[in-house]
Amino acid sequence: SFEQVSEKILATDRVRREIAEYEKKLAAVASRSLNVDKLQADVDVIMKENEFLEQQFHRDGRALEEIRGALYNEIRTSDGAKRQQQKICGPVVAMTFNFVVSVGIILTNKLVMGQVGFNFPIFLTVIHYAVAWILLAIFKAFSIIPVSPPAITTPFSSLFALGVVMSFATGLANTSLKHNSVGFYQMSKIAVTPTIVLAEFILFSKTISYKKVLALAIVSVGVAVATVTDLEFNIFGAIIAVAWIIPSAINKILWSNLQQQGNWTALALMWKTTPVTVFFLLALMPWLDPPGVLFYKWNLNNSSAIFISALLGFLLQWSGALALG
Repeated sequence: SFEQVSEKILATDRVRREIAEYEKKLAAVASRSLNVDKLQADVDVIMKENEFLEQQFHRDGRALEEIRGALYNEIRTSDGAKRQQQKICGPVVAMTFNFVVSVGIILTNKLVMGQVGFNFPIFLTVIHYAVAWILLAIFKAFSIIPVSPPAITTPFSSLFALGVVMSFATGLANTSLKHNSVGFYQMSKIAVTPTIVLAEFILFSKTISYKKVLALAIVSVGVAVATVTDLEFNIFGAIIAVAWIIPSAINKILWSNLQQQGNWTALALMWKTTPVTVFFLLALMPWLDPPGVLFYKWNLNNSSAIFISALLGFLLQWSGALALG
């Protein structure tokens, strides 16, 4: 009948609509599945990139640590600091530096103890080391002084002995310069070199080549000829000059051995030995300085000259240590 046909048509339409809805749902599900797969692929790529970056970061971190360790070894250890000192200030630079400062301080000290009238050579040396100690303390505060070698490698007795010898060497040097002419002072200074060679041969069985002997002889003769016209001295000055030769030679030997074998840098060794040197210089003052130091009339001119002498004294000690290192 017509009603039955109509119902079948409606039922068929209903089924078709349901099928269409199911197809839409299936299409949506399929689309979401494709998006999930794409998202998963993107996540995999990101994970791989992240893993690569982590590996690169670890490699860079290890490289940075190696660089940092190398820099620490070069700067904050005694061995590294010694290598840096030798690299920056080689023998030629150190010896040239020492020569220029030596000439300057001889002339300045002669001026101070002559025209300026400061006739206290030991106290002048005390001022030199006091100024040096202050400068070294400033360097220490700003971490300019390199790290000292471990205490076990250098006994305190060695540093103490160097400080004592240095007080006699520098104190007697200025006393000799006060009582002798510059020419005689230079002549006595020449005798220090063969004394060093002899002392090293006796103490360490160390010998030098004939070429070095010849070179030292030529230099010594040259200095002697250059200063032979200025050889004024007196008996007391001559005694002081002779007494100065031995501690001066021992001082240079100890400086050289501690720097070359103990890996000490010049500034670090100066920082450790200066207090001992100042103490023994103060003990020498009553014996070698004339009375009246407390009544010396200070003014701007003589204070400036003495301060310049002290700065040159610091540079002389530093340059000498660099040359011996």
